[in-house]
Amino acid sequence: MNRSGSVEIDRLIQILARLPGLGPRSARRAVLHMLKKRDSLMAPLAAAITDVAEKVHVCATCGNLDTSEPCAICSDHRRNRSIICIVEEVADLWALERAGSFSGLYHVLGGVLSALDGVTPEDLNIASLIERAGSDEVEEVILATNATVDGQTTAHYITERLKDAGVAVTALAHGVPVGGELDYLDDGTLTAAMRARRPF
Repeated sequence: MNRSGSVEIDRLIQILARLPGLGPRSARRAVLHMLKKRDSLMAPLAAAITDVAEKVHVCATCGNLDTSEPCAICSDHRRNRSIICIVEEVADLWALERAGSFSGLYHVLGGVLSALDGVTPEDLNIASLIERAGSDEVEEVILATNATVDGQTTAHYITERLKDAGVAVTALAHGVPVGGELDYLDDGTLTAAMRARRPF
């Protein structure tokens, strides 16, 4: 109980506390700050959340988040359509786009294989990846999964599934540290890793 005296405030604190990086204390501070700045912060935030909830969806082709279908990346004809970069989550796609080191297409898996968490290939966006990789247009698939045990297990599984697809399978170079996650890396490291990719 946050002892705010208001069920509405307590509910907002509990919801915010579920966000990554926010615990109950940080959520309380955020809510108090929003209440102080009600007109300049809280009302626009509420409108933006509603807008995103109504308009943003998952791209049926690659798994990116966008307001258009297909997403802006998939529909951009200037991008190199012969290369697909596989990432675990949308945050990883955004990190690579921020670095500006890749001009091909993406495929978001929606997670990684994990025996501990009960995540199987059927739980991930792998079947549609195999279908996309089988296109005559695609020549290379880049494995940009995180350098974690589950990330590497997923990369090995995908490599096995792509053996008959007739595409080159490469992986990011070890400029990405073991245990590192793409979303936390600086642009220079991401760019160097993308340029030094190797056969997997």
